[in-house]
Amino acid sequence: MSSQTLPPISNKHQISALQLDVPPRLLLGPGPSNAHPRVLQALGMRQVGHLDPSFITLMNEVQELLRYAWQTDNQLTVPVSGTGSAAMEASLANTVEPGDVVLVGVNGYFGERLCDMAGRCGGDVRRLEKPWGEVFSLDDLRAGLETHRPAILALVHAETSTGARQPLEGISNLCREFDCLLLVDTVTSLGGVPLFLDEWGVDVAYSGSQKCLSCPPGISPLTLGERAVEKLHRRKSQVPNWYLDMTMVSKYWGKERTYHHTAPINMNYAFREALRLVAEEGLEARWQRHQNNAELLWEGLAELGISCHAPYEYRLPSLTTAIIPEGVDGKAVAVYLRKNYNIEIAAGLGQLGGKVWRIGLMGFNSRQENVTLLLAALKDVLGSF
Repeated sequence: MSSQTLPPISNKHQISALQLDVPPRLLLGPGPSNAHPRVLQALGMRQVGHLDPSFITLMNEVQELLRYAWQTDNQLTVPVSGTGSAAMEASLANTVEPGDVVLVGVNGYFGERLCDMAGRCGGDVRRLEKPWGEVFSLDDLRAGLETHRPAILALVHAETSTGARQPLEGISNLCREFDCLLLVDTVTSLGGVPLFLDEWGVDVAYSGSQKCLSCPPGISPLTLGERAVEKLHRRKSQVPNWYLDMTMVSKYWGKERTYHHTAPINMNYAFREALRLVAEEGLEARWQRHQNNAELLWEGLAELGISCHAPYEYRLPSLTTAIIPEGVDGKAVAVYLRKNYNIEIAAGLGQLGGKVWRIGLMGFNSRQENVTLLLAALKDVLGSF
């Protein structure tokens, strides 16, 4: 085509952007956490094609390592191309059919999000509620199942908004008694908190890469057990989300290796390295490291006169909700920490907005020196109030 037939080029948006210069933040909020240096190194490796034999080998390794991290033998265990919310949506889009009753345990912000997504998938959403920071007992859940008779019970294992850990032991027995699937959010627990999906009878689980796995956001684990896969294949309607349809995606991650969409090559490199780090450390040692550093933080907060929102017996080692002392401007403290110490902590969400700080000790960031630095910084800033 002759240049004489083209319109003139507009330079209105041709800015002169400087070379990227990112501040060296220590990310001790609810996520993302700082990626492990080995993960960042893997992220920068040269690409291969998404059907290259070397990449297929990597895919197999990713799936095996992910099964180890989750303690499951589920065949359909894959990383979804997207952040944790994509895996959350995939878990519901593939298992919820229009009219299915979905009972959601709502005791924090992400229970609310599950309700929203399940409704968008056509589910008949019912809520089982607890105050933010509390957890559901087996009696609570039995009463909810008897009342609503759902096709799916959805719970948040590690509620990032409250710092509470939902016990999962015994729930699957109830779900099988009432013939429903157990779907669990493990975004803030995978790689940092004990998880035994098969032993605890979890049918569907999802997570994120950017928290206890210390990988950048952009890829997210999803697993469906046999009961969930059976429900998926019995669907009378198509999965409403083409991109997240596991009847097709699973063929790429299965023996067929059928093209569905172009996998995020470098994110899979990073994710493999993150999972390799989990396997190298070993789950028991990793879980204990997170617990030890969390207890060090809780003891230090208590010495500063700061209480924790979640009860000790249900408190997450990966995410602490620290109650902002009376008379303290929580936002000003967070700004001070960022400007003077390059430390990020976060404010509360929803019902806990303005009431707590959310402090994450996840994956690579769950180290004693980070706890010591944060406590010293908090002591410094609180001395001015």
